[in-house]
Amino acid sequence: MHATTDRLEFAPPALPGLARALLLAIVVHSLLLTALTWGVRWNRDTQMASIEAELWSTLPVAAAPARVEPPPEPPPVPAPKPLPAPPEPEPAPPPKLPQVDIALQQEKLRLKKQEEQQQKKAKQDKLKQDQQKLAQEQQKQEKFKQAQAEKAQKVAAEKKRIELEAKQLEAQREKNLARLAGMAGATGAPNATGVALKSAGPSASYAGKIRASIKPNIVFTEELSGNPTAEIEVRTSPDGTIVGRKLLKPSGLKAWDEAVLKAIDRTEVLPRDTDGSVPAALILVFRPKD
Repeated sequence: MHATTDRLEFAPPALPGLARALLLAIVVHSLLLTALTWGVRWNRDTQMASIEAELWSTLPVAAAPARVEPPPEPPPVPAPKPLPAPPEPEPAPPPKLPQVDIALQQEKLRLKKQEEQQQKKAKQDKLKQDQQKLAQEQQKQEKFKQAQAEKAQKVAAEKKRIELEAKQLEAQREKNLARLAGMAGATGAPNATGVALKSAGPSASYAGKIRASIKPNIVFTEELSGNPTAEIEVRTSPDGTIVGRKLLKPSGLKAWDEAVLKAIDRTEVLPRDTDGSVPAALILVFRPKD
């Protein structure tokens, strides 16, 4: 009894609408049989045959030919009426799943959802670990940069200290040399910073002495509205003889430039400086109104 109950429980459910389907099938077959019977019936109708009879009389009389009537035309066959289309059967509802299958599907869904949650949690944990590693790496880099900056500051401070000491030593050495040079008969001013016995360049009054020697030889009579400047390089020998001259910067007035060059040629020899020397190269500036 228990086995029969289990078998009926797990047996497929009965299909709904079976009686209605049988009724429709019977109606359709009845209509089909009626149409077939009607189609066969008109073929079985026979035509009316003509009948002849002989009549005897006392006198032989020839009979007229009998009138032969044309056979009647068969009645038109009515076109069969179209059978009504059978109604479409309603779709059968999906069979109900047994309770066991529903529970199994729910368990699968629960396990799948649990697995997705675990995967999501694992991804979040991995992301947190990566962020922590990145933060640690950034802290290490910041510490390293800070250590490098402190080291650079120490090196810069040490370098600055060494440079300052070197400058102090150099200043002290220059003071010693100046003191020694002063003791040996140097010709510089009291506030001079050099260490040689005398200056290598011309004296402050030497440029005026040169212009005073060349200017009387300038011949220029034109009227000027401005004060053009001619810059000329002069080369001399050790005794002051002029060995070359070159116009470095024209004044913009060709007549004034040529007059200055001719004046230098007429001068021929430059005067000596206070120490008796003549510079090997001089750059002289001439203006007509100076």
